[in-house]
Amino acid sequence: MSVQFNPKIHYPNTTAPAVSNLPSVQQEKTPSFTDKILESLNKVNDQQNQANLSILDLMTGKQQDINTVVAEVAKADMSFKLLVGVRNKLVEAYKETMRMQV
Repeated sequence: MSVQFNPKIHYPNTTAPAVSNLPSVQQEKTPSFTDKILESLNKVNDQQNQANLSILDLMTGKQQDINTVVAEVAKADMSFKLLVGVRNKLVEAYKETMRMQV
């Protein structure tokens, strides 16, 4: 028995599924590392500005509660110290990467 091959016959590609049969999946945009860093910087900046406004309000007499001002300043201070710590870790990781031999 011999098999005759006819080149005019078109065989559909059966190895890959048709694109139209696949369910549509929307890709959510995942934030990049840069986006997260900028978001953190903006949050710390907002907290620093809020603490400064609280101090000015206390000095001008718009606000009488010193506990609120101290709490906002402490919150801004802690977030700034955390930001500096993260920055130091990133710089150290960069330096370590640069010391690696290729």
